[in-house]
Amino acid sequence: MSIRNLDALLRPQSVALIGASQRPGAVGTVVARNLVAAGFKGQLLLVNPRHKTIAGLPVYPDVADLPLAPDLAVIATPPATVPGLVAALAARGTRAAVVITAGVGAKDGLRQAMLDAARPHLLRVLGPNCVGVLAPQIGLNASFAHIAATSGDLAFVTQSGAILVSVLDWAASRGIGFSHMVSLGDMADVDFGDMLDHLGRDANVRAILLYIEQVTHARKFMSAARATARIKPVVVVKAGRGEAGAKAAASHTGALAGMDAVYDAAFRRAGMLRVRELADLFDAVETLAMLRAPAGDRLVIVTNGGGLGVMAVDALAEAGGRLAALRPDTMERLNAVLPPTWSHDNPVDIIGDADGSRYAAAVSAVLEDRNADALLVLNCPTAITSPLEAAEAVIKAVDDRRRSVLTSWVGGAAAEPGRRRLAEARIASFDTPDQAGRGFMQLVEYRRNQEALMQTPPTLASEIRCDTARGRAIVDQSLASGQEWLGEAEAKDLLTAYGVPVVPTRIAANPEQVAELAHGMMGPVAVKIRSPDITHKTDVGGVALDLATPIAARQAAARMLDAVRARRPEARLEGFTVQPMASRPRAHELIVGIVEDRQFGPVVLIGQGGTAVELADDKALALPPLNLVLARAALARTRVWRLLQPHRGRPGADVDAIALAMIRAAQIAIDLPEVVELDINPLLADADGVLALDARVRVRPLQPVGGRRPTTERLAIRPYPQELEEIVADHDGRRYRLRPIRPEDEPALRHAFTRLSPHAVRMRFFAPLRTLEHAMAARLTQIDYDREMAFVLAAPLEGGVEELYGVGRLSADPDNVRAEFAVIVRTDVAGKGLGRLLMEHILSYARARGIGEVHGDVLAENTNMLELCRQLGFSIQASPDDGAVMQVSVRP
Repeated sequence: MSIRNLDALLRPQSVALIGASQRPGAVGTVVARNLVAAGFKGQLLLVNPRHKTIAGLPVYPDVADLPLAPDLAVIATPPATVPGLVAALAARGTRAAVVITAGVGAKDGLRQAMLDAARPHLLRVLGPNCVGVLAPQIGLNASFAHIAATSGDLAFVTQSGAILVSVLDWAASRGIGFSHMVSLGDMADVDFGDMLDHLGRDANVRAILLYIEQVTHARKFMSAARATARIKPVVVVKAGRGEAGAKAAASHTGALAGMDAVYDAAFRRAGMLRVRELADLFDAVETLAMLRAPAGDRLVIVTNGGGLGVMAVDALAEAGGRLAALRPDTMERLNAVLPPTWSHDNPVDIIGDADGSRYAAAVSAVLEDRNADALLVLNCPTAITSPLEAAEAVIKAVDDRRRSVLTSWVGGAAAEPGRRRLAEARIASFDTPDQAGRGFMQLVEYRRNQEALMQTPPTLASEIRCDTARGRAIVDQSLASGQEWLGEAEAKDLLTAYGVPVVPTRIAANPEQVAELAHGMMGPVAVKIRSPDITHKTDVGGVALDLATPIAARQAAARMLDAVRARRPEARLEGFTVQPMASRPRAHELIVGIVEDRQFGPVVLIGQGGTAVELADDKALALPPLNLVLARAALARTRVWRLLQPHRGRPGADVDAIALAMIRAAQIAIDLPEVVELDINPLLADADGVLALDARVRVRPLQPVGGRRPTTERLAIRPYPQELEEIVADHDGRRYRLRPIRPEDEPALRHAFTRLSPHAVRMRFFAPLRTLEHAMAARLTQIDYDREMAFVLAAPLEGGVEELYGVGRLSADPDNVRAEFAVIVRTDVAGKGLGRLLMEHILSYARARGIGEVHGDVLAENTNMLELCRQLGFSIQASPDDGAVMQVSVRP
């Protein structure tokens, strides 16, 4: 389930409290008092067999005695009673329940019994073990919180009840209001994905704030988060940032990944903003409302105290931001208006005696600097200046440019009038300089995450062809032999099948064969021990490098054999691998890998590699599937990224080749679910491309689900469904490739739009559009294949690109019950049966997905489409809201 019946939870017309009480300190007493005091406009019903009235309201002895089926039930009774109550309420027609009761556990079967009672009737359960739900906009306080929430437009959703009441108390003292406050508790049913889907569609919610301890149903969460973050800000705090909770792993990738870093990657991919502290949630959402997201990460700081500037710079640097380099003309303007003792650099220290006029002059000067993406103005109170005067001067100086300005007026009573005045002027203000520095970088991070949702990747179809059958055979052979880790040669064969360049590697059974192979390689070689029981060969003396002659190679192999036997006597030894030494003296050592996370499935890692990879701890993670844009962005988050750029006459590394290696690793994770860990370490990277010197691959048999092999279900994001591609033909016999749309199709879609007649555009979009802008085209091509589908009719052009001739689109609700369709065909190929072909295809797809109804709106004058709908069995009726629109629907 997802959003079904959540309206009964968050906007009920009637509420029943089961377990209402008058006993002091009882949860039922507090909930009853809160329900009555909040001013709920609907009907309140109380249930308790031992009372006749509570708070002036009649009390019913049992659920069966209620005069109506309440939309929402709040249950505060002993654990053993909960499943029976849920069954009785569901049978009566109640659509949602808040189970405040703790102790409804999985081990004793009570939780499953509760869910089994609810599901046949589609009753939604919040909890158990939760504080409850507050919806101040409708006067609902179905919780045992100690105070009520102020009405506002922020939604706060948390697993922790303690966090909810703490935030409620904190927000009350600051006048922060909420549309909803939801305590999810144990999340037996309703979870973060459900709440994101519902609140994202609520026009009364400006932004959504999340406190997350753990995500369940990762794919549903990612689908909901990606959809909602496109509509409104979603800001999240994730508890448990330490690496102690990361599972032990045998590979470098597994050791480096860590649970928290995977959550970071997920939040970033979804377009959400992650902050570190609870207070940052509210700072971030207000900052997003007041400020325009900056174009870059370069900040100018103006301050009347050097120490304040240092604090801001530290926070900026820790968050990955940069100080802007002041332009010469800016320096001249500042020299003209500031005393000679000013700092002559950024931060711009205008000295402690700066009055309002000096603030205004400095701010006006730096706002003209094109090197700066934003301005931070700091003020500390002094005996000879007025913080309020400085605030007024800044307000006047920034004028309509306040969307690029942050401030921090530091202090207590003396600074408060200035802070208040800045807030009145809608200029972002922070209590401390370090908060302001972090606030600026939160804006930068949010912009980057949002832009990633809209960037169009280049076409790569010709560059990522993989020999999936060969890869499957390698994995199956290893599983059949009972090996958990592929040998080095087999691991490199797998990489070769997926197009990752590798150093040639041969297998030798003994030191004599090592010498023979070395002789044929005509140069220095590397020799490594071959054993299914040894993962990190260097640790046991199992690697020898730069062996110049066959004799040296044979002697090194013999010594290696003795050393490994002494250190790992139990290990099975299967000979050696021999490979030529790669001569890439200016190459950087990287690591590319995949690891299986228990929540989000496969994750791709990129970072600094080599034998000290864990000590360097330089990595970035990304969820598959990947494209060039996503892979480059992950690489850019590593420290080694700067070393990969050209510097001091040294050419930069081929970043696209590195990104392609990441994409290929992600494809292995998609195609071969038995691969649970992979290390390519080191991956040499220089201007000539990449080369894998060593690789480790861990495989594990799949556990069948429902009698079939699970494949892409374990991925948090559904990859491109290549299996849906097919060749079709129009009435004239012209052939097209009918396939799902891809993000890379954005330029082709915009071109196809230019081949539509104005009439066709109006029939499809219900309004005249002259161009299809990038933002809309990106949204139409970057779809969530788990919830949406768009089939395109494509024909190849030169250079590996395709031209699009038609699109059929299907957008399902989160519950997969109803889906809206849309079809459009280019004017120059109209009348050739392509529209019908697309319609039949999306109806077939809807049928296969189990969608109950396909519906759409069609202009009454669009007679061709209406006739097609009649032929396909659609029911057609006029829209009650607009006589010019016909509503069509069919059960596929």
